[in-house]
Amino acid sequence: MAIADFVRNSGLLLYPQGLEVIAAFCGCLYAGVIAIPVPPPESGRLKRTLPRLRAIVKDANATFALTTEAILSLVEGVKGEFPEFDQMKWIDTATVDLSLAEGWQDPQVDKDELAYLQYTSGSTSTPKGVMLSHFNLMHHASYLQRACGYDENSITHTWMPYFHDYGLVEGMMVPLYNATPCYLMSPFSFIKRPIQWLKNITKYKVTHSQAPNFAYDLCLRRLKSKDVGQLDLSSWEGAGNAAEPINPKVMMNFVETFSPCGFRWETFAPAYGLAEYTLLVSSKPKGTHPVFTCVDASAMEQDKVVEADPQQEKGTRVMASCGRLVCETNLAIVNPDTLTRCAEDEVGEIWVSDPSMAQGYWQREDATKETFQAYIKDTQEGPFLRTGDLGFFKDGELYITGRMKDLIIIRGTNHYPQDLEWTVQHLNPVFRSDYGAAFSVEVDGEEQLVVVQELERRSGELDFEQLLGDIRQEIAEEHEIQTYAIVLAKSGTVLKTASGKIQRRACRQNFLNGSINIAAVWSDNAEVMDKFAAG
Repeated sequence: MAIADFVRNSGLLLYPQGLEVIAAFCGCLYAGVIAIPVPPPESGRLKRTLPRLRAIVKDANATFALTTEAILSLVEGVKGEFPEFDQMKWIDTATVDLSLAEGWQDPQVDKDELAYLQYTSGSTSTPKGVMLSHFNLMHHASYLQRACGYDENSITHTWMPYFHDYGLVEGMMVPLYNATPCYLMSPFSFIKRPIQWLKNITKYKVTHSQAPNFAYDLCLRRLKSKDVGQLDLSSWEGAGNAAEPINPKVMMNFVETFSPCGFRWETFAPAYGLAEYTLLVSSKPKGTHPVFTCVDASAMEQDKVVEADPQQEKGTRVMASCGRLVCETNLAIVNPDTLTRCAEDEVGEIWVSDPSMAQGYWQREDATKETFQAYIKDTQEGPFLRTGDLGFFKDGELYITGRMKDLIIIRGTNHYPQDLEWTVQHLNPVFRSDYGAAFSVEVDGEEQLVVVQELERRSGELDFEQLLGDIRQEIAEEHEIQTYAIVLAKSGTVLKTASGKIQRRACRQNFLNGSINIAAVWSDNAEVMDKFAAG
């Protein structure tokens, strides 16, 4: 409340993961001002983190920033290069006089007033501020309480960052709403020691903890034999899995590896969501088994859903369901070209409608109308939120096939980049998991496939010709397409968003510019080879 009495209008929140940022966020809510959680600048990565912060500052028009002494010192050192920072009031909240809380007055906030701006990750476009009201947050917290099976005995643990909707809403705000314990871990600590996440779950008897697919894969890769005996995951009831494509093989390997530690299939809770919907659209109910479906890959490339025999090794695709719709969520699978509902056996764009829908994009009227005010053409049902994601709804379960803007279309056939990336990364352990990008480039009027794949650090002597040949052969056999170019990149090359999503468009641009830090490259096109040889 001391913070609430101190701030006005709208303000950035820049903190390390911890209680301070929760206090600052709640202080903004108490004050009736708009909170803007953003990634703090990192001393070792200023060139990469400051431009994003600058873009948000310019877009949000914030009047102040709440932060810590250490981050404030870091910002002071670069204010000369970033004049936008000098136009705000910077406040080290540790210096705020707590006695100010005694003068706090209820701002009489209306439920439809904005509570915070959630800046999107920028995986496919410039970051946009999603406008979320007090009602959006409270309504959705009640939804998650029901859909994810929280009760008075629930215990949450999160390392997901506060500036990501998964971390802020389910990781931090839902425990506050439920009045149940929550333990926080730094995202950096997780990346350095992912098994510590599982050790914390063991120590605190955690029931709910969420992460993207790559986190479960990272635990598998970093696990040592001595760790298994130290883990007890039997208390874990909801292992949320969302924020990026879900790989069934990773789920299977995780269950197989950690079942001796008490991890069960029904613990996994695949889900799907987006900031524009506050958080989750769908999630697997607690205590039920995840659902998988096997579909014909050729039919899927034509946007048709045809069931296939799971025993058939070639020409099929096993997909993990993202669960059932959260509470009263209204869903439509819509043809993005005709804006009419798809048939049950067709892939289309996912449209959703509910009071969980955000108010729109901050200061972007046209984008708000396009995304948040969609109507089905022939029936005029709406307004719906257009998610930009493709999928289908089968037997009450939602399946995500990919993102419209990332879709690769070659000779009239659809290919989802994550499928191609997973094919490559499972070929050889030297290929860094979740650090590859598949995309298309136009060559002589035709779309052609390019794959950029990072190598693990300290990979030793490698037979690059063999590795490149293996990739070409595997993609040709598994996906029946030819590869135009393959780049094996040094570690630290493939760009990600602040929330860990592959920035395929940025990788594509770097490929076109010839600015990738390569270890090896292959292409039948001599110009491509010459471009990287010159670099």
